[in-house]
Amino acid sequence: MTIHRQSSGVFIISATPFRDDGALDLESTDRLIDFYLEHGVSGITVLGMMGEAPKLAPDEALAFLRRVFGRVAGRVPVLVGASAGGFEIMRRLMHVAMDLGAAGAMVAPPPGTNTEAKAASYFAGVCEALGPDVPLCVQDFPQASGVHLSPACISGLARTHPQIVMLKHEDWPGLAKITAVRQAETADTPRLSILCGNGGLFLPQELARGADGAMTGFAYPEMLVEVVRRHQAGETDGAEDLFDAYLPLVRYEQQPGAGLAARKEILRRRGAIASARCRAPGPTCSALDLADLDRLMTRLDQRLTALGRAA
Repeated sequence: MTIHRQSSGVFIISATPFRDDGALDLESTDRLIDFYLEHGVSGITVLGMMGEAPKLAPDEALAFLRRVFGRVAGRVPVLVGASAGGFEIMRRLMHVAMDLGAAGAMVAPPPGTNTEAKAASYFAGVCEALGPDVPLCVQDFPQASGVHLSPACISGLARTHPQIVMLKHEDWPGLAKITAVRQAETADTPRLSILCGNGGLFLPQELARGADGAMTGFAYPEMLVEVVRRHQAGETDGAEDLFDAYLPLVRYEQQPGAGLAARKEILRRRGAIASARCRAPGPTCSALDLADLDRLMTRLDQRLTALGRAA
């Protein structure tokens, strides 16, 4: 089960659960994976930026991967974040991950890849290091990486490297980029699956521009799943009505830095993990933040009740 050019739906970006003392929590990992699957996700992405991957020791990352794959048990594809400081680190991680059943690798260009020629060279090196049997998702997240990939560059990567089959789109503003990538598709420039991040903040508009779904970690995955389902069924207004009910929490979780603490606190409140701990150095929720979440979650319940009555 691997990613491909038609992959669609919601690939949830998994959090990495820690105990209150900062240790990796593998028991909560089981609960979290069950939570995602029960809410209908199409796939799971692990060891992403939101998953605090750089804060995991190599043995912890492997222990987490083994636990995830054991719990998923082949029910949905699992994409592995493989961005690293060197190709050999990337290759070794993905060798283990593919043996466990990974659906492919997600890689972002490193800081300093400041020309399109450098980006093309970098991804050529990635493809060579991983080998042709590892499908690749290019993560385009210039707000974090500082690297800007133009639509022409992205289309060129798809044209040059058959194993590049997916784009994780996180440019902001980036709606015009989705349109441009879609319009560049020809017999010589193959289609890419486009899944969008940024907390889902622009998901209805991204779907309207040709995105295939979402790849983000919002703590209410059922909303993402239902918005994508409704949009694919042609129920665009209904999709946006549902999205609008959740928008205050989508926006709250999207705060730089602090948003991850809020997301993990919501996951804790929903029973998906035992602790909202982010590994140090990392954000924590203040008493005022927790009060914000009390109000936002209560108001969400009220909005959903009103939507149900209207339906």
